[in-house]
Amino acid sequence: MGLSLKLSSLCTIIILSMALFSDLKPADSASPDYTNLIYKGCARQQFSDPSGLYSQALSAMYGSLVTQSTKTKFYKTTTGTTSQTTITGLFQCRGDLSNNDCYNCVSRLPVLSGKLCGKTIAARVQLSGCYLLYEIAGFAQISGMEMLFKTCGKNNVAGTGFEERRDTAFGVMQNGVVSGHGFYATTYESVYVLGQCEGDVGDSDCSGCIKNALEKAQVECGSSSSGQIYLHKCFIGYKYYPNGVPKGPSSPSSSSGSSVSSSSGKTVAIIVGGTAGLGFLIICLLFVKNLMKKKYDDY
Repeated sequence: MGLSLKLSSLCTIIILSMALFSDLKPADSASPDYTNLIYKGCARQQFSDPSGLYSQALSAMYGSLVTQSTKTKFYKTTTGTTSQTTITGLFQCRGDLSNNDCYNCVSRLPVLSGKLCGKTIAARVQLSGCYLLYEIAGFAQISGMEMLFKTCGKNNVAGTGFEERRDTAFGVMQNGVVSGHGFYATTYESVYVLGQCEGDVGDSDCSGCIKNALEKAQVECGSSSSGQIYLHKCFIGYKYYPNGVPKGPSSPSSSSGSSVSSSSGKTVAIIVGGTAGLGFLIICLLFVKNLMKKKYDDY
């Protein structure tokens, strides 16, 4: 009788525990974070805005860009009531983002721009999934080929045949950007590559810009296992995965393969634990059923 009571109490505790923790789910660490700050570029000169017209034009531009980000991945607009207060601004999202992800990315940019640059006469803020650029009328223009930012991975993989695979992937991507009209991402023998041009750049100019960026990546990053090159009118990124590119959405700046494996391990552990718990729950229910039947028979 004492053993039956203890087992009955244990079953009750197990059932309650399963009910309390059934809603816990592992975090999806494999999902790419497209809101990481890559770089900022801020003009040195601030607005001279005693009338507040520049601020009004800037706010109107921000509002227009965020609204349009729910519908398209590239948008350019001009705001301002006079030629002296005219501001041209644009945003672009990475070509593989959904409309919802694009909006979530772009909607962060106005606040970030204000925090990072203040009210400068021109600014550019680049996240891993989108960027914003604005400038006042008459702001000095720069070449579309000018390099704005670069980053190269710390791991050096020279002598592994990596350079040949990377260069072949680069060639495939350069052709793909043209056929994709400004965006292309692919994998070639464990090398993931991505390239994108600004939305108003034609196919021919896009190909030239991407070619320039790829050449810079070869020189600037050498045998680094990953790299990103941002020119004024285009950018490219690549990442080498020795154990194979992980499945699902990916980008040169996303999590490494090891974190994906860790997430998979947690998922397997939860599935195994859940199966064991379910089996014990069935045993408990059968025990309670037999116990109730015994009590009924005693009566």
